[in-house]
Amino acid sequence: MMQIVLVGLGAGAASALLFASIASGSLLSIFLFYLAPLPIMIAAIGWSHWSALVAAVAAALGLGIAFGNIFFFLAFVIGIGLPAWWLGYLALLARTDADGNVEWYPAGRIVLWCAAIAAAMVLIAIPNFGLDEEQFRAGLRNAFERVLQEQGRTAAGTPLDANSDNAKRIVDLLVAIMPLAAAILATVTNSLNLYLAGRIVTVSGRLRRPWPDLSAIRFPPLAHATFATSLVLSFMPGLIGTIGSIVAAALMMAYGLLGFAVLHAITRATGGRFFILTGTYIAVLFIGWPIIVLTLIGVADAIFDFRNRVGAGKPPALTE
Repeated sequence: MMQIVLVGLGAGAASALLFASIASGSLLSIFLFYLAPLPIMIAAIGWSHWSALVAAVAAALGLGIAFGNIFFFLAFVIGIGLPAWWLGYLALLARTDADGNVEWYPAGRIVLWCAAIAAAMVLIAIPNFGLDEEQFRAGLRNAFERVLQEQGRTAAGTPLDANSDNAKRIVDLLVAIMPLAAAILATVTNSLNLYLAGRIVTVSGRLRRPWPDLSAIRFPPLAHATFATSLVLSFMPGLIGTIGSIVAAALMMAYGLLGFAVLHAITRATGGRFFILTGTYIAVLFIGWPIIVLTLIGVADAIFDFRNRVGAGKPPALTE
């Protein structure tokens, strides 16, 4: 028990420092900020979800005391601590069937949880800007205008008259894409942090579950229905359309990850597998839009089951 508490306190301190690094304003601090959930996930997977819970509470209390503001406490708990604890908890969730076999919580469902948490975090932020579409857009626009004014070192409250046309176009673009981008980015960071935590714990020899075959992950039918519904809602006017767009963006990223899994599976017997996968990862990382193709592949696999049709029964290539 003492080890669980001590590990939790250490992981909480590391997570709080990573979270607080954003205050420095440096480019590196942004990268460190997105790694804030990692120590909590490592504590959950390597030791216990109780250790992760201690880490989340300790980090939140430390940030609240250090900054003297309950906002930092709540922001960490809602945005970092609880999601990291929950994902770490799910990673080790298991049940035993009638034959005594252990069935671990499916990796595909964990990916969906990453998307659901990402969408929920963005949706929780909406009331801070307004309770309807017009108020939300206006509040978001005012926030971006203040940021641009501070970046341009203009006096507070003055209109954006310097390069006003360009500034207004930038603000309009940010208002349109930022909620969607935030949902996509949160899905990626949740998934990546959990993957890194699993790999780190595996190297340390403390991983209690077998490493899942990520190329075999699948989503339940409810996920397909939810994705389709959110896409339909995204075309509706008002706040309903905004909510639908945010949920659709998070699930689009989840299906993009499913598309990567499909690509890994169906290229196992392909001689140029290394170049195909490397080129795809580089294209997504530096260009971005190819993730839409992977999303379509993930959706198509859910309908036509490409992995069983194309990849089943084929031996690994020599370059595997």
